Amino acid sequence: MTRTFALSVLAAIAVVATLPAQQAMSFYDLKTTTLDGKPADLAQYKGKVSLVVNVASKCGYTPQYEGLEKLQREMKAKGFNVLGFPSNDFGGQEPGTAQEIATFCKLTYDVTFPMFEKVVTRKGTAQSPIYTFLGNSGKLPAWNFSKYVVDKQGRIVAFFESSVTPEDPALRAAIAKALASS
Repeated sequence: MTRTFALSVLAAIAVVATLPAQQAMSFYDLKTTTLDGKPADLAQYKGKVSLVVNVASKCGYTPQYEGLEKLQREMKAKGFNVLGFPSNDFGGQEPGTAQEIATFCKLTYDVTFPMFEKVVTRKGTAQSPIYTFLGNSGKLPAWNFSKYVVDKQGRIVAFFESSVTPEDPALRAAIAKALASS
């Protein structure tokens, strides 16, 4: 019996050892870096609803920045934030430095929502932990401006392809539903 117990414990340890060391249970368990290079703990958004978007400055969908900023301004007081993650994964449409991205966003769209460091959204060894977590939903961006609605507990509750604009009634309904839930 002692040998069986010892083997069971070793088997359990082997299973745990295969899990990622920092496997996040919630989007808000993750840490990243802001666009200006400062550490960012996404726990600061826990209890709020987030719209996570992979953004790019030279994309056909780039004008969505305007609608995303409008959402941010309309709904921030209700416990909502747009979180922008620049990515150069699709068509090389975000080639700029962090400073160039920040300047473009401020001067062109007066972006006030939080922006984070450039990330890799595609599956692979270089993929950002943010998108590794988001990809656990079964959905990864196929292009820039894909959108994830993350609820107050940090669970992904909806995904929208790039062509869905910030004004789309389905996207707004998903945000409203997440805001209404506890």
